[in-house]
Amino acid sequence: MKCTDKKVFRKRRNRKKELCVRLIIGVTTIAVFTIVAVLLMKIKPVVTEYVVKTYGNSIYKAELFATDLCVTSGEKEFEEFVTQDEFHGALLFNIETQEVLYAEHAHEKLYPASTTKLMTTYVALKHGDLGDTVTVSENATKIPSDSSKANLKAGDQLTLLDLLYGLMLPSGNDSAVAIAEHISGSEEAFAELMNEEAKKLGASNSHFVNAHGYQDEDHYTTAYDLYLILNACVKDDNFVKIISAPTWDTVIVEKNGARRNVSWRQGNRFVNGARKVPEGITVVGGKTGTTYEAGYCLALYGKNASETPYIGIIMGATSSRNLYDNMTSLLRAIPN
Repeated sequence: MKCTDKKVFRKRRNRKKELCVRLIIGVTTIAVFTIVAVLLMKIKPVVTEYVVKTYGNSIYKAELFATDLCVTSGEKEFEEFVTQDEFHGALLFNIETQEVLYAEHAHEKLYPASTTKLMTTYVALKHGDLGDTVTVSENATKIPSDSSKANLKAGDQLTLLDLLYGLMLPSGNDSAVAIAEHISGSEEAFAELMNEEAKKLGASNSHFVNAHGYQDEDHYTTAYDLYLILNACVKDDNFVKIISAPTWDTVIVEKNGARRNVSWRQGNRFVNGARKVPEGITVVGGKTGTTYEAGYCLALYGKNASETPYIGIIMGATSSRNLYDNMTSLLRAIPN
């Protein structure tokens, strides 16, 4: 019995030790977790602030950046959209809900032609002063003969705002060069700035070598990158005013001091009234682009009857008529 009593006593004593050990471990664990949590709360803002200051709009910010963007990694069919002809790439995004309604070859590298001027305008609005007086250089007038033009002359003086209308309405390549030289000193330096800003927007599959989109094998983008660029552009009220204007009238001061009245007409057929917009849809504006290699392209910003904003893009249509037929079909498929 004595041996039995000793065993019982030892068991009881061991159980007390166990309980004490467990209690100590539990308290210690809680204390450690509390300390770590407090440290993380203190450290996280510091790390975030450091990274943002150091890297700006880099890959680190991509997750935050993508929270208000439409994201697609592949094809997305849209039964309501009936294609009228072949094209290289297309998409339709609901900007308010970030819903991808349609996507075809959204990430395929394509030639942008004059839709490049969306990026040119974005950079000019960000880095320039719209009230600046710009003097057109001789170089700006020496664009290829088959370029679209605002018909500027060497020595012409006009504001940066006027040049942007000359860029976006008649799609003037001469305006593009004048803007590039004014902002960055040269076309080459401006193209570098375009590439820098494109990366900040997440348009990592684009590369620009000029400000107007004249054909170059090293000058390319994607339908999705164009969406990113246009989506950034429409957040600027000045941009929206420019793309929605059917015409723009201004006075240019020539080299000899004479004043020349000019009037530029919008090239977007939905905006200038040459093409009927589907019922219930408002086309705010956008940018067209055409070269033999790029085909017929159109990046468009519009709204439905409920004022919900959409961006639609079609690249590489076989003709102007097919481009607008396809875009009309895409717009008609937008739910109201």
